Amino acid sequence: MTRKQKRLSIILAGLGLLGVAAGLVLFALNDSIVFFYTPSEIAQKHITSGQRIRLGGLVEKGTLVKSNDGLVAFVVTDMTSTMKVNYKGLLPDLFKEGQGVVAEGAMAADGTFKADSVLAKHDEKYMPKEIVDKLKAQGQWKG
Repeated sequence: MTRKQKRLSIILAGLGLLGVAAGLVLFALNDSIVFFYTPSEIAQKHITSGQRIRLGGLVEKGTLVKSNDGLVAFVVTDMTSTMKVNYKGLLPDLFKEGQGVVAEGAMAADGTFKADSVLAKHDEKYMPKEIVDKLKAQGQWKG
């Protein structure tokens, strides 16, 4: 085997190992790559209490309750399932009922979602793509 062939075989073996390592990393992160889960997906995946995730959907109309101690409760829906969210803190200015929202936090033991941050995009027409697709499929999209 010549020097050039040895060098080429070492490079090919290194690239092969790099490809295998990248494949294993992507396989291990398969469920973690999702930006957020909808209430329906959370119900299907049976997410355990204490597990940190992002919940996305629409704030259901008539469910927003603010208390004097800064606690905010509301329901997030994807038009199929709903999930109650509890959050303590200041809400984004664009947060309101009927708008899209992404909440970061963990599932509580009682089945509610305890959020530690609530995200809203700087566009008042923000709605997660998955919710738009579901609304279009149900014939309820008003875009």
